Amino acid sequence: MSAALAWRAANARRGAVTAGLCALLLASMVADIATGPALLSPGVVLRNLVASGTDPVTQAIVLTLRMPVALMAVTVGAALGVSGAVMQTILNNPLASSYTLGISAAAGFGAALTILFGAALPLPEHWAIPLASFGFAGLACALVAGIGRLRGATPELLVLAGVACLFLFQALLSLVQVLASPEALQQIVFWLFGSLARATMVKVSVVAAVLALMLPVLMSDAWRLTALHLGDERARALGVRVGAVRLRALVAVSLLTGAAVAFVGTIGFIGLVAPHVARRLVGEDQRHLLPASAACGALLLSLASVASKLILPGALFPIGIVTALIGVPFFGWLILSQGRRQ
Repeated sequence: MSAALAWRAANARRGAVTAGLCALLLASMVADIATGPALLSPGVVLRNLVASGTDPVTQAIVLTLRMPVALMAVTVGAALGVSGAVMQTILNNPLASSYTLGISAAAGFGAALTILFGAALPLPEHWAIPLASFGFAGLACALVAGIGRLRGATPELLVLAGVACLFLFQALLSLVQVLASPEALQQIVFWLFGSLARATMVKVSVVAAVLALMLPVLMSDAWRLTALHLGDERARALGVRVGAVRLRALVAVSLLTGAAVAFVGTIGFIGLVAPHVARRLVGEDQRHLLPASAACGALLLSLASVASKLILPGALFPIGIVTALIGVPFFGWLILSQGRRQ
């Protein structure tokens, strides 16, 4: 009986931690909306969010200009956080993420290719770029999964296949940059830095829809993913079809990553750092780790959005640079603290 009570208490504590992360996320969203050239107080932001009849100029700033950016940071951060947690679990590798295994590089190549041949495309560029980056992210995942299935889909082989995809698409991306005109090159480089500036509610809805579809799918496999973290042999002994679970997880990761980077560009370290933070807070149980990773990823990218506006007030500072500047020392601290614990 005491063991059951302890288990329930631990689950309640993990749920409280996730709820606390969501509360911090709401505060960060308000700060993100308040920050900008026209600095607003949190009270003004809240009044414009919940009430009508306020100053039309202020309401336009809050609802039309800043709300899509704040929501895009939350949805993209959540998608990257979940995809990173899943990648680290199915590959049993703490360094695995969509960024380090070439999926983001493939998306960047697709966007760069579209920018290079933009004039010859039948679609408007603001939709052709997301579609191309989404498609190439899926192609990278398909390559990794295909290579893995040829040899039994061991985690080590999948990691090697991901690294090979990373170098392949980085080389192709460099080739496109060499061939691009100065104007196209400037646009490609800015896209690769990552930016939330072009967020709209339609684009936010697309990312949110993919996240809303994929998170329940992954949660339905939560106990299988938890078992997979113990190793392939133990997972098989527990009745888990390892290959099928890993393939479903890779499909979900490709959709989440493709949707995340399609509209905002390449943003690193969120998918790598957020799952480690969540894992320290709630443990390895995927029923709690996946929601906590989503909350941590959303919170980290929302805070990075606030920081990007404060570094050069009034200027458009790429958020991908901010996540790298914050992520590298933070990840170093995680590594060092983990070493001390061992």
